[in-house]
Amino acid sequence: MSTNIIDEIKLLKTERNAILLVHNYQEPKIQELGDFLGDSFELAWKTKNIDNDIIVFAGALFMAETAAILNPEKKVLIPSPSAKCPMAHMLSVKEMKHYRSQYPNAAIAVYVNTTAETKAMADICITSGNAVKVISKLDQKQVLIGPDRNLASYIQKQVPEKEIIPFPEVGHCYVHRKFNPSDIQNLKLRHPDAEILVHPEADPSVQKLAHKICSTSGMLKEARKSNSEKFIIVTEIGLVDRLRSNLPMKSFIPARNDAICIQQKKITIYNLYMSLLHEQYHIRIPSKIAGKARGALERMLELSK
Repeated sequence: MSTNIIDEIKLLKTERNAILLVHNYQEPKIQELGDFLGDSFELAWKTKNIDNDIIVFAGALFMAETAAILNPEKKVLIPSPSAKCPMAHMLSVKEMKHYRSQYPNAAIAVYVNTTAETKAMADICITSGNAVKVISKLDQKQVLIGPDRNLASYIQKQVPEKEIIPFPEVGHCYVHRKFNPSDIQNLKLRHPDAEILVHPEADPSVQKLAHKICSTSGMLKEARKSNSEKFIIVTEIGLVDRLRSNLPMKSFIPARNDAICIQQKKITIYNLYMSLLHEQYHIRIPSKIAGKARGALERMLELSK
């Protein structure tokens, strides 16, 4: 059955002139079917140069929204509309208005892990892969970063000339919040030769133990070029699958086996098949919101060059 449905997915992609974009946290079978795999920055960049009629997004809902914002003339589908990133909903329009009034001269940079409505109220977007580069190029000295507090903390250390103000108070990724220093220290005792790669959404106390702090695709690049043969991976477990597939000659140890994004795992082979078969679920962003959000995303892409 699995072989048949996979063949059907490949056939439907061709018939629909569809491209499948896959985030690094997806299941291995979906990664194997993807036309392009990447982190949120790479996927946003990829959506700017697509000739296909249909974009199918195997990732979080905010990623599919980003694709729809950047490609208003394309049909963007997500196999499961319930694949919602909880952090993306931690920064509301009401809070955006409040902080804008409190800091009228500051730049507001929001993580791509936000809703389209939130992006529409921001000056610029950022990702874990480009945040330092983008923030360092802004004219304003004072910059509000939301909703992930740990990413904001990481940016402040890398760009000390800026005054970084994290908002809201509770913004976090529940998967990366699971990691604690003892997890890493215990693994390091068992694998003293391992290089520790940590995502900037992890707590600062965990970031301190890293050999390198980087996005998911940044981890892949680091593992490729590093002389190390063994790595402790401090991010969602789906990336470990991709690392093992791409670099089978090296060893990758997940910092926690329960570091699972439940929402992203709602994308399955079956609902991917149904999405292509029935062209569901179509992402539609109101034009007024999409237009404003597009400005924040395109400015990010421009400063990321």
